[in-house]
Formats: sequence, C-alpha cells, structure tokens
Amino acid sequence: MNAIRSVSEFHELLSLPEPRHPLVSVINLAESVFLEDDVWKGFVNRFYCVALKREAKGKIRYGQQHYDYNKGVLSFTAPNQVQYLDLNNVECGSGYLLIFHPDFLLAHPLAGNINGYNFFSYAVNEALHLSAEEEDDLITILKKINKECLHIDKHTQEIILSQIELLLNYSNRFYERQFITRKNHNHQLLTKFERLVDGYFNSSTTTQTELLTVQHIAELMNLSPNYLSDLLRIHTGQNTQQHIHQKLIEKAKEKLSTTNLSVSEIAYTLGFEHAQSFSTLFKKKTSLSPLEFRQVFN
Repeated sequence: MNAIRSVSEFHELLSLPEPRHPLVSVINLAESVFLEDDVWKGFVNRFYCVALKREAKGKIRYGQQHYDYNKGVLSFTAPNQVQYLDLNNVECGSGYLLIFHPDFLLAHPLAGNINGYNFFSYAVNEALHLSAEEEDDLITILKKINKECLHIDKHTQEIILSQIELLLNYSNRFYERQFITRKNHNHQLLTKFERLVDGYFNSSTTTQTELLTVQHIAELMNLSPNYLSDLLRIHTGQNTQQHIHQKLIEKAKEKLSTTNLSVSEIAYTLGFEHAQSFSTLFKKKTSLSPLEFRQVFN
C-alpha cells in the first residue's frame, strides 16, 4: 500500500508548489491537477483531511465504503485510512482541502480531543450536506487558516488550531442535524438494529464465544461502530453498548425469573465465557446479583 507521508508530498501529487507550512495546508482544488501516478490506486495519508467540495463528481473509496461527492460537499478522512481514487471518473470541481499532520497537534489539547470527532472514522457512503451559508462560514475559517500560514511564528500553531477546532465544532453541529433531519432513513436503521439485537438474544445458537459486541452489530448493519453509536445516541439517548447491555439484562431477567437454569448456564446462553463477568455486569445494572434477583420471584 502506498503512503503519502507529508503535506509536501501531497502538494507534489496535486501539481502544487511547496506548502507554506510543513504540517498544515489549505489547498484550492481549482488550482490542483492530479498527477498520473499509481499511488491513487491504493494509498493511505499520514494526515487528517477535511474536504469541502463544490461541483465535484465521482466516488472515492474510503475503507470498504465510498464517498459520493454527487450527494454532498463536506467529508473527513483520518490518518492511515485506506483510499482508492479512479482518476478517469473523478472531477474535482471547486472547493478546498484542509490537511494537517498529527504532529501539528502535539502539545495542544486538540491532540487528545480529536478522537472525539467521530466523523473522522465513519464508514458512510455519502458526504455531509451543507447550506450555502454554512459553506461560506467554513470557507471563511479555511481562508483564515491559509492566511495564517503566511506568517509562521510562535503564535501560528495556537491560532491555526483554534480555527481548526472551530471548524470541527461546526461540523459536529452539521452532522448531528443530519442525523435528525434524515428521519425516514434513520428510522429504518433503528428498526434494523432492534431486529438484529432481538434476533441475537432470541437465538438458540448463542455460545460462549459469541458475546454480542458493538463491532459485530455495526458490521451486520454495514456501518462503522462510531456512526451507529452516534445515530442511536441522537435518537434514543443511549449508545450502542448501552442498548446491547439493556437487551442483555432484559433477557437475563427473563431467564432468571422463568427458568431453573443456573447463573452459569444463563451466562453461557447469553454469550459470556465466565459467569463472574455476567454477574458483575448484572449487579452493576440492577444493584442486585443474579441470585438476589431470582429470590424476589421465589
């Protein structure tokens, strides 16, 4: 797999002059020309990328999914995510790319906080939609970052990172709004989630190696774990793990109150390898041990 290791190398692949700052750059797509290079057939960037694209066409494969720029304008990629670009079927249109190396975040709070912006790790098949006014707001921020790159001094990093953080906070707002406004599509996803989780715990084939995980349920829905958790949190107030635990405890209560299975047997049927792990979770969620709960019904 090819690796684009630096901001400077990325500039070169887009037929652009050397960046003004070695670790951060705002690229004007209208001034960019993709070099014919095998790197685009499969590559990873070593930096973060925020793409604000207008009139772009084509699809860029990101992990196992595709970003479809015919349907949106704002997208995010994190370092070391596998990407594929078909130059024959892509038109860049106009817009901007903000790229910044993880080293640029060092010694700044954003270095620890950036993982909280889940959209960098979403495996979704569309870019984010924005209004014209929202696009203009983000472009204003990008232009401020670009201008600051002209004057590198001891204040540069702090000023640029404060602008990047502002852009990411706006993007958080836009993403949460999109979860809410796409009610029909999201309702279908929520219904599918409930069906899959219920089907899992009602299955008679669960074994000790099959404890339901966030990763597993997300894969069944063809979503990233972060995307699924954010979807559930926005619509239900609980993330994926909380939903799984709620269903698991409900099923455990049913078995404890209606069967003669031992606690170990119940733990096994729910997918736990060790009964103690089940008992610990049950008491944490109910304030009673499994045996104490069962005694209520005896």
